[in-house]
Amino acid sequence: MNGIELARAFYDAYGAPMLEREFSDVRDRIAVGIAGHGSECFGYDDETSRDHDFEPGFCLWITDEDERRFGFRLFRAYNRLPTEFEGVRIERRSALGSPYKGVHTVREFYSYYTGTGDVPETNADWLAIAPLYLAEATNGAVFSDPLGEFSRIRRALLSPPEDVRLARLASSLFYTAQAGQYNYPRCIRHGEYAAAATALSDFAKSAAETVFFLNRRHPPYYKWLFRGLRELPLLGELEAELAGLLRAPFNAEQNVPVIERIAERIAAALREEGLVTLEEDCYLEPYAREVHGRIADPALRRAPLML
Repeated sequence: MNGIELARAFYDAYGAPMLEREFSDVRDRIAVGIAGHGSECFGYDDETSRDHDFEPGFCLWITDEDERRFGFRLFRAYNRLPTEFEGVRIERRSALGSPYKGVHTVREFYSYYTGTGDVPETNADWLAIAPLYLAEATNGAVFSDPLGEFSRIRRALLSPPEDVRLARLASSLFYTAQAGQYNYPRCIRHGEYAAAATALSDFAKSAAETVFFLNRRHPPYYKWLFRGLRELPLLGELEAELAGLLRAPFNAEQNVPVIERIAERIAAALREEGLVTLEEDCYLEPYAREVHGRIADPALRRAPLML
């Protein structure tokens, strides 16, 4: 049972009855689920993950107004729930529950990840948020949200403006070309092996992020980037080749053809998605510039390509 499954089972067994018993008059104003920081919120946790922050629990999200009305009472009720479930025990619990579970306002939750308690208003506001934070703000699962306020923001964060996606995609394409296709083989020829390893790592990371943006998904931070890549329907299979590159960072004779093959696959996907018209070459920097040129917002289109 992974963390999301554990949270849902714990909610079904103890949380839902507690809400019906003690908060029936306001039950339709409380959202429940699990989301945010940690491998368990992505569904990626395993036995290794259980050495910290693994516990039965779930999140209860309420509005600022409702926090003033019944928040403290909800805090206390959550704190009375069992500390052990399905063989998993809470070692320590603060008065308000764990930092990531328990009762939070909707604004508090989203402000932690995006700097605002609501949907970003402008393209600049969107681009000020690191994609890994958007990934954490929208992961996990919502078990119940009768009011709909938590889910309204979640849905919007899952679908950023197209200009924002294009800007992110163009930037990641540029870094993919620079790090892997241009600088990696040059660093090897210079004998700068630390720089070569760094370039190869940057190529793998940028290529993986490019695939996320092609799939209209927010890439998580590096620890879960390649784990998440394997699940993507478009080009998710590139994870195996990217992982292979990182196992032998100084074998340029083996790696350069793989880099070019990955670039060809990305270029083909860009054409299939109707994002570029380029045909003749798979060097990705011109592809990045064409994608950037499709941005409709004049101010964003004039902004630097590299984010």
